[in-house]
Amino acid sequence: MLKKFLSHIPAVATSASAIMLVAVHVAAQTAVREPIKIGLVMPLTGVLAAVGKQAVAGARLYMAQHGDTVAGSKIELIVRDDGSAPDVSKRIAQELIVSEKVAVIGGGATPNVLAIAPLISESKTATVVMVSGTSIVTEKSPYFVRTSWTHAQQASVLANWAAKSGSKRVTIVASDWAPGAEASGIFSETFRKAGGEIPETIKVPLANTDFSPFLQRARDSAPDTLFVFVPVNQAAALAKQFVERGLDKTGIRLIGPGDITDDQDLSEMSDAMIGTVTSGFYSAFHSSTLNKDYVAAFRKANAGKRPNFISVSAYDGMHLIYEALKKTGGYTDGDALVGAMKGMAWESPRGPISIDPETRDIVQTIYIRKVERVDGELANVEVEAFPDVKDPVKAAGK
Repeated sequence: MLKKFLSHIPAVATSASAIMLVAVHVAAQTAVREPIKIGLVMPLTGVLAAVGKQAVAGARLYMAQHGDTVAGSKIELIVRDDGSAPDVSKRIAQELIVSEKVAVIGGGATPNVLAIAPLISESKTATVVMVSGTSIVTEKSPYFVRTSWTHAQQASVLANWAAKSGSKRVTIVASDWAPGAEASGIFSETFRKAGGEIPETIKVPLANTDFSPFLQRARDSAPDTLFVFVPVNQAAALAKQFVERGLDKTGIRLIGPGDITDDQDLSEMSDAMIGTVTSGFYSAFHSSTLNKDYVAAFRKANAGKRPNFISVSAYDGMHLIYEALKKTGGYTDGDALVGAMKGMAWESPRGPISIDPETRDIVQTIYIRKVERVDGELANVEVEAFPDVKDPVKAAGK
C-alpha cells in the first residue's frame, strides 16, 4: 500500500523521513476512516443559478447511482451557493478548506474559479473545474483539472466545418464579454486560415435583449453565414428576431457554439431554432445507450427536466474524483489526487473522454449538431463527430 501512495508523490520518493510520514498518515487513515468531503461551490442564485442547479443535479445523480463509499470511506457532498459572485466563491472555498476540511472542490464559472485559484494553489487542494470553458483557467493553478469544455474546442471545430461545408463569408455577432471574445476570436482565426472571410465582427452589450439593429448590420455585410455567441438565456430571442427580420429567407445560415441551443432551454424555444447548426460536446439526444440511461435517470430525479452540458460536466467531474480516490486508496493529498487524475480516460454519457496529462484539460469529441424536431421535441441532432479534440489554444502554445 505504501508504494501505491508514494507513486503519486514523486517529489519525496527517495526521502526516508517522508516515507515514514506517509506511512503514519496511511495507517491513521486506515484506522479512523474519516469521511471524505467534496465541496461544490456553485451559483444556485443570481444570474447563473440555472447553471449551478444543473451542475449540482449532475453531481448528485452520480452519487445516487454509484453510492457514497469509495476506498472504504464515506463520501460527503457539501454544496454551497456563491450567488454567482466571485468574491463569495473565494470566501466559501476558504471556509470549506479551513473549517470543513474538504479533500476536493468542484468549481463553477470562470470568474469564480479564477477568484479561488490562489487559495487552491496555496492549500494544494485538488479542484475539478466543472463549468468554466475559458482556456486559461487550468493554467492558473496546478491543482485545477477540467471536466467541462473550452470555448476554443467548439469554435475551432465549427469554423473548420463551416469552411468545408460551403461558408465563404461569415459575420460574427457576439456578446461583449470574455467567453464571447474567446469564442469569436478562435472562430475568426480558424476560419480565415481555412480560406474564409470575416467581413465584420459585431459586439453586442451583454445585457442587450434587442438584437434587431445588430442583425440588420450583420445582414448589410452580405454574409452567407452568421456565427453568434450570446448567453444561453438570450439565444431564443436572437433566433426569433433572426426570423422576424427575414434573415432566414435570405439563405444566411445561423451557426454558433452549443450554448445557444442549450438542452435545458431548447425544449421551450420556438420552431425558429429549427435548422440552427451548432458545435457542442453533449446533446441529450446523443444516441449511446449510456446516455439514454443517463437522460432517463436525470429526468426521473429532476421532475422531468432535460439534462444539459453542464449537468454531464459535473457528473463526469464526480466520476473523476471517485476514480482518483480509488487509485490513491482514499489518500486525499492534492498532489496525489491530481496525479491520479492525469491521463484518466472513460466512457461518458457524452462519449469517450480523457484528461490530458500535460494540461489537465479535457479531451473529447466535439459534435456538429442541427436543431430538429424529434418525437415532438426540439433536439440537437448530431450529424458529424470530431473525436479527441484538445484545447487548441494550449496546443498552439506548445
